[in-house]
Amino acid sequence: MTSFSQMKNAFVRASLDNDGRTDAKFKATTTNSGTGSGTATYKITVNDNVKKLKTNPEQNPDFATITVVTKIVLFILKKCWIMCGASIMVIFVIYWYYGSFLALGLLFFALTGILYQVGDWLLYHPDQPPHSRLYVPAPAMFGLSGENIHISSGDGVKINLLLVKQDHSVFGQVPTILYLHGNAGNIGHRLANVRGLYHSCGCNVLLVEYRGYGHSDGTPSEEGLYYDSQAGLEFLLQYPGIDRSKIIVFGRSLGGAVAVDLASRPEYNKHIMALVLENTFTSIPDIGRVLFNWRIVKCIPTWFFKNQFQSKEKIKKVQLPTLFISGLADFLIPPHMVQELYKNSRSPVKRLATFESGTHNETWQCSGYYRTLNLFFDDVMVLRHQQGDSCHWPAQDVCVHVPAEVL
Repeated sequence: MTSFSQMKNAFVRASLDNDGRTDAKFKATTTNSGTGSGTATYKITVNDNVKKLKTNPEQNPDFATITVVTKIVLFILKKCWIMCGASIMVIFVIYWYYGSFLALGLLFFALTGILYQVGDWLLYHPDQPPHSRLYVPAPAMFGLSGENIHISSGDGVKINLLLVKQDHSVFGQVPTILYLHGNAGNIGHRLANVRGLYHSCGCNVLLVEYRGYGHSDGTPSEEGLYYDSQAGLEFLLQYPGIDRSKIIVFGRSLGGAVAVDLASRPEYNKHIMALVLENTFTSIPDIGRVLFNWRIVKCIPTWFFKNQFQSKEKIKKVQLPTLFISGLADFLIPPHMVQELYKNSRSPVKRLATFESGTHNETWQCSGYYRTLNLFFDDVMVLRHQQGDSCHWPAQDVCVHVPAEVL
């Protein structure tokens, strides 16, 4: 006999694991002395007070750690099971004949080699969200018209570009932004932000889809992403009608590291008017030690990391006008990393803008975001007009802190 109270308790437990839905139907078997047994359908509504009881285990740090470790182990077993099995057998034989210390050393060496190879898997996420390699949202969905172009990168890999152009009457007069995205998704997931750059800043925008992402060929790697950003800039320099003196390189998160590398190369920085870095990091080893706050990770030497993206060293070579944007509510990349890059920058024209409510991927939605960009672009163009390429910020504006609430 299933009582109504038991069924309701069962539903409440189910609802707490069902994304907070407040009603559901389920079947229960009842027994009645007069009618025998049968199946009845019940609908129970859970009020908002019950919804508040919902707990999300993914918010637990221990749960997140277990999830990461499990994914790494499963990935290693899936990709390297033959090698792992052979290695274990060899280590066992050596242990049996020669002793534990040599076997332990070989085991450590094997594990470090495997971890070195899975560095790419931990950093690059072209399949998140699912189907990102198959479905790339079109500009028309955001009221934009864009031109898709496939070009060959420096090492021959074909990558996808998307050029969103202003009206032909102003196309050749306005700045053009070279947009370098983060480590997940594809360029279609950035079109909401591009719409703001198009309408609020009045810029052309060229989005570079890294190798291994979206509709681009190849597999992502640090050197490969550098090649892709260089190919994007070279494409703009050859595209007819673009004002080549007004090219702005924009990078968010991982794209910020790619942008710093591009701007630090003498053969390319002479073609860049300004650099914008948003919620980026100082280096992969630094961010790895923050995200994986384990003692063993902190003991790993910097040279061991397969991907480096050493922005904190490369930013010292950048003399371009640079805007650093930091969301203070970014819980993925610590805001102090953007501030450290700002301090290490030797550009005579630099500015740091912080946004109190800015998260890692949504700082562009904060009030005053596009106004901050416009003020910086306007100041740079005025200084270049007045002082030429060797422009310097006025003394009182060398280090400007722009809180979001002020704007």
